[in-house]
Amino acid sequence: MPPFDIPEGDPFGPHNLPYGVFSLPGPAERTVGVRLGDHVLDAGAAARALGSPHAALLARPTLNPLLAAGRTTWSEVRRTLTEAVTDPAHRATLEPLLHPLSSVTLHLPFDVADYVDFYASENHARNVGRIFRPDAPDSLTPNWKHLPIGYHGRSGTVIVSGTDVVRPSGQRKGPADPAPVFGPSVRLDIEAEVGFVVGVPSAMGKPVAAAAFRDHVFGLCLLNDWSARDVQAWEYVPLGPFLGKSFATSVSAWITPLEALEEARVAPPGRTHPLLPYLDDTSAEPAGYDLRISIAINGHVVSEPPFASMYWTAAQQLAHMTVNGASLRTGDLYGSGTVSGPAPEQRGSLLELTWNGRDALELPDGKRTFLEDGDEVTLSAWAPGPGGLRVGLGEVSGRIVAG
Repeated sequence: MPPFDIPEGDPFGPHNLPYGVFSLPGPAERTVGVRLGDHVLDAGAAARALGSPHAALLARPTLNPLLAAGRTTWSEVRRTLTEAVTDPAHRATLEPLLHPLSSVTLHLPFDVADYVDFYASENHARNVGRIFRPDAPDSLTPNWKHLPIGYHGRSGTVIVSGTDVVRPSGQRKGPADPAPVFGPSVRLDIEAEVGFVVGVPSAMGKPVAAAAFRDHVFGLCLLNDWSARDVQAWEYVPLGPFLGKSFATSVSAWITPLEALEEARVAPPGRTHPLLPYLDDTSAEPAGYDLRISIAINGHVVSEPPFASMYWTAAQQLAHMTVNGASLRTGDLYGSGTVSGPAPEQRGSLLELTWNGRDALELPDGKRTFLEDGDEVTLSAWAPGPGGLRVGLGEVSGRIVAG
């Protein structure tokens, strides 16, 4: 089947066009591409062939120049590419610039500046509270409904989908252990999240309002926040996650522009507590996203978390992480936090799915409480698109290997 004959309903049709960075076999350089079905279009070469004034932004080994160009340029580039792949007159020009996904290497699509991770699912936060604070009168901490809780992670260990994850080592100490021991984590976990990619930077000392979210954030991707629960449990009091999280964070090779997700925008859950003005979104346009996520371990789906249930939106998270004057940089990445729905089959981590190891998952290849060496975890997702179509999000996968 010719590349332009995309099957009807393909989630990576012309209505989507996520951006990535790829290279061809041999000594070829990395360049920007957009996904079209099961092919990738060389976006820089296509722009040159069509005489686009933005060709130089796309003929680069990273998305960062495009990210920094701003919302007007993002729209113009997307419009040009959409017209190019839907106009039969351009078929002869573009077909040589299309490459099967199976023939290319996909790379980390942007240079990550800072990395922040949040804790925005009420279902996840309540589950964690019930697991670790079963006797507390409220499973949420007192601040949870007043601000998006987050922490700064390690940008240098953000890796592209398909990269193996080496089982981390660190200190761990069980409640009955007389002293900590050192060794490989035995409670290695996942967290199904959505990552948001910042394009336009901001000046230090000037907060970014939630209403400016779409002027600064280019797009989103699936994200797996790998977590060594035993290391995390021993180290995190009183300063929060450190070595239990910093060893690896996997992201998709494809960044879906926000413009492709117009039909997926939804209102977040109802607010139960009054919010301070910089977070108040009661009169704002819908800032949630209806993303349907699936988690598979060794090809077996174990959970389907709904992103529409997230209490704190990406716009509120952006406002909160800059309200103290912290600046944004092109390539900043921030994670939504674990996505968990209200039902047991919608939980976004093994910590919740197995209730901290109490209830093992039954998989075709055996039981699991936490990840074993050789396990491969894959996150995939789709969102409602125009005319009843689905917008596919690029999957993110990683296989655990022994340290």
